[in-house]
Amino acid sequence: MIIHALKANRTFTIDYDNDMFRMDGKPFRYISGSIHYSRIPSYYWKDRLQKMKAAGLNAVQVYVPWNFHEMEENELNFEGDKDLVGFIKQAQEVDLFVVLRAGPYICGEWDFGGFPPYILAKNPNTIFRTMDSTYIKYVDKWLDVLYPMLKPLLYINGGPVLMVQIENEYGSYKVTGGYCDHDYMRHLRNKAFSLLGKEAVIFTTDGDRDSPELRCGTIEGVYATIDFHPTLDPKKAFQPQRDWEPKGPLVNSEFYTGWLDHWGFKHSTTGLDIVAKSLDVLLAYGANINMYMFEGGTNFGYWNGANYPAFLPVPTSYDYDGPLTEAGDVTDKYLALRQVISKYVKTPPMPIPANTPKMAYGKIEMKFAGTVQDLLDKLRKPNQKPVTATYPVYMQAFGQYQGYALYRHIFKQDYPTAQNLSVVGIRDRGYVMIDQVPVGLVIRERIHNLSLSITAKKGQTLDILVENQGHINFGSGINNNTKGIIQNVTIGTTILTDWEMYPVSPELFEPSTDTFKSTGTPYYSKDGRFMSPSIYVGQMPTLTDPQDTYLDPTTWSKGQTIIRSNMAYNIGRYWPIAGPQIRLFVPKPYLAPNTVNNVIMFELEMAPCKTQAGCTVEFKDKPLINATAHGPYHKYMSQEIGYKYNWHSFH
Repeated sequence: MIIHALKANRTFTIDYDNDMFRMDGKPFRYISGSIHYSRIPSYYWKDRLQKMKAAGLNAVQVYVPWNFHEMEENELNFEGDKDLVGFIKQAQEVDLFVVLRAGPYICGEWDFGGFPPYILAKNPNTIFRTMDSTYIKYVDKWLDVLYPMLKPLLYINGGPVLMVQIENEYGSYKVTGGYCDHDYMRHLRNKAFSLLGKEAVIFTTDGDRDSPELRCGTIEGVYATIDFHPTLDPKKAFQPQRDWEPKGPLVNSEFYTGWLDHWGFKHSTTGLDIVAKSLDVLLAYGANINMYMFEGGTNFGYWNGANYPAFLPVPTSYDYDGPLTEAGDVTDKYLALRQVISKYVKTPPMPIPANTPKMAYGKIEMKFAGTVQDLLDKLRKPNQKPVTATYPVYMQAFGQYQGYALYRHIFKQDYPTAQNLSVVGIRDRGYVMIDQVPVGLVIRERIHNLSLSITAKKGQTLDILVENQGHINFGSGINNNTKGIIQNVTIGTTILTDWEMYPVSPELFEPSTDTFKSTGTPYYSKDGRFMSPSIYVGQMPTLTDPQDTYLDPTTWSKGQTIIRSNMAYNIGRYWPIAGPQIRLFVPKPYLAPNTVNNVIMFELEMAPCKTQAGCTVEFKDKPLINATAHGPYHKYMSQEIGYKYNWHSFH
C-alpha cells in the first residue's frame, strides 16, 4: 500500500514554456485508462485498479455521474457501491493518480449524460448545459456538495487527483443543434476555482476540430484537451489542440481503444494492431494519453440504455472491445498495450491479477408470477397511489425516472368498427392492451407509424405499458427528454380523457410462497406472437461460494432481469433477438451465499413458457457478445431493428 504523505511544497502545474506537466517541480506525464466505478461493484474496485496498475498505467480517469448519487432531489448517496471518496482513496492505495471528470455533464454513454431526471419534473422545458435558471440552480446545488468532497483529494492537498474536468465535449453540443453558451462555461470555471481553489488544474475535453468543437468548448483559464481515434500522424491529430493551446502538454483525454455497441447492430471492434501502433506513436511523440475505454464496466440495470444519439437504438453493453472485458478479464489487447507502455515506463514488479472464476450454474425453472396488471401493487412503493389526470402525464412528473409506467384509460363508448388509436407522443416503446390482451406496439423511432387499428367496447380497459429505454445522453436531444406519453392519445378524432398512471418498478417485486403457487397464464395477442408483459420468477440452487456467472436469456424476447436475495440488483436489459449482446454478466457480490437467490424476469413480449418444459433460463460461464437469437420472432425483429419494417397490429 502506498499513501502519498502530505508535503508542504506539493505541486501539480502546467509548464507552458516546456510543453509539459510538472509534479513537485519535476517533469510529469500521465498514461491513464478510464474506469467507471459506477459500473463496477465496489467488491471488484481493487481488482480492476490493480490490473490497470499492472499494465503500466500511472493514472486512472474517472467520471462522476451526478444521477448515480442523486436520483431523487436531496437524496444523496455516497456509500457502498457509490462511495466516490472511497474509490479515489483505493486508487491512491494502488499508487494510481486520478484525472477526474466531474461533470456536471459527463456523456460517458450513461443515462442522460449524468443529469438527474428529477430536474425535468421541476421544469420539462429546461435547457441543459446553459445558464437556464432551473438548470443552473441545480448544478450549483450539486457542485456545492461535490467539490468540497473533492478538494481534500487534490494532489496539492495530499490526495491523488491531478486535474478536474468542468464540462465534457461541450463543442459537440453545438454540432448537434444545441447551444454554445460561454457564460455557462465561465460560470463552471468560476465555480470550480471558488470551491477547489485557484491552484487546482481544471480542464475541458473536445473533439479534434477547431470549429465548432474547440471554439465552443474552450474557455479562458481552463486547459483545453482533445480526444481522437487511433492515428499514425500525431502532429496532425494534435493540431486542433495546438491551435487553441499553442504551448503546454499534449493531451488526448479519450484515446479510443474500442467502441460501444447498439441494439440490433454488430458488435463494434477496433483492431488490436492499429490501437497498439497508434499508442506507440503517441507515446513516442510525448503525449499524455487516457485510453478510453480501458476498463470494461457493465451497464447494470436501468443504466443499460442511454439513447446515443437520438436516432440510434439504445446501447446494449459497455464491453468496448477493450483491454479488459466487462467482467474485468485481461484480453490480448491488454497484453499488447502493456507491451507498448513498457517501452516508455518501467512496469511495476507485480503479477497481473488473475481473471476471476466463472461458473455455469445451469438451467433453472421459471414460474409465471402474474401479468403487470395482476402485480401492480407489488411493482410500486407501498401506499403509492396511481396518478390521475385528464390527459397523460410524462413519467418524470409523477416521480418515475427510470424503467416503466402503465397508462390506463376506461373506454367511455363503444367502437364497434375499426378506429385509429394514435399514440404519437410515445417515449419510447408502448405495449398496447385491451383488457390485458395485446393489440399493438408503438415505438418512438417509427415516426410515421404511431397508431393502430382497434375495436373496443364501453367499459373495457385500455392499458399502455411504456418502456423508458433510457434518457438521451448526447447532443441536443438531452433537451425535450421527458418519457412516458407526452402528448394526447386519440381514437379517431376524439381525444381520450381521464387517465390513471402507475409507476412500474420490477426491482420492487418480492417473491413470496404464493408466487410459486400461481397457476395463471399471461394473455396472448390474436396472432399468438405477443403476450401481456409479465413477471416470471425462479430460484437458483443454494450457493456456498458464489462466483461470477452469465445469465443466458436466449429463448426469451425482451425485458429486464433482477437478482434478489437480501437486496435487489438490476442485472440489465435483455433483447437477444436484437443483439449483439446476449448474455448478461452477473458479478459474484450480487449472489448471496447460503440463501435463496431469486431470478426475476420482467418479460415484455414473449416468454418460452407456453409449456413448463421450456420455461427456463440458463447460467453459463462465458459471455456471448456478438450474436442474435434466431427464435420464432427473429424475422419480424430483424425487420424492426433494421428499420425496414412495415407497421402492423397484432390482431
